[in-house]
Amino acid sequence: MKIKKRAILISLLIGLPIISSAASFVVTFSIMQKRYDDAIKVVFETHYSDRCKLFEEENKHITNIDVAFIGDSLTEGYDVKTYYPQYNVINRGIGGDTTFGVEKRLKVSAYDAHPKVATLLIGANNFDTMMDNYENILRGFKENIPETKIVLLSLTSMAKEWDRNNEKAQANNVKIKAYAEQYDFTFVDLYNPLLDPDTNKLKLDYTTDGGHLTALGYEKVTSVITPVLDSLLS
Repeated sequence: MKIKKRAILISLLIGLPIISSAASFVVTFSIMQKRYDDAIKVVFETHYSDRCKLFEEENKHITNIDVAFIGDSLTEGYDVKTYYPQYNVINRGIGGDTTFGVEKRLKVSAYDAHPKVATLLIGANNFDTMMDNYENILRGFKENIPETKIVLLSLTSMAKEWDRNNEKAQANNVKIKAYAEQYDFTFVDLYNPLLDPDTNKLKLDYTTDGGHLTALGYEKVTSVITPVLDSLLS
């Protein structure tokens, strides 16, 4: 999911002139938005590059990896070494990433690590376009690490300002599950286990902002994923 933006926006506001008319407000806001978008792009690209360099360096030293967790900020913020002490795991999440970003970095994120299992949780930053290349990622797994067992994690349910995407998430999850069956991968539903049955949204105890997870949320996710990993790695 997307990198926190408030601090960046505040810094971009500094130095803007006092707006004296509605017309100048529109122009100034447009300029501000452009600066904001450009700054966010730079922040993400820098973070993406730094993480890929880290993965590349890690790959020079790691061996016998049980599980590689691949995804966006939900994965990057997941302290997998703490939650899965029984396994040799690596975290290949990048906050703000999309299916397109994952496809570009599969070599350093998965192929060069040669994990026994790789989990994939991606798409929350590009709901509308994630299916344009999702299957490309799966083909890449099949062609480059055919011995690795692949676990496709569903998109999670959401709340607060994020809940507008729940319908899209559910629709895409149907497609993810179908791909798992087509490619003989394992599908794991994270949407419903995190759902509050009273609101039909992500349970608030599980989230910090409606999209990202609390420690309790990660504990719930771990309880769902662990039996699957135990079965695949036994």
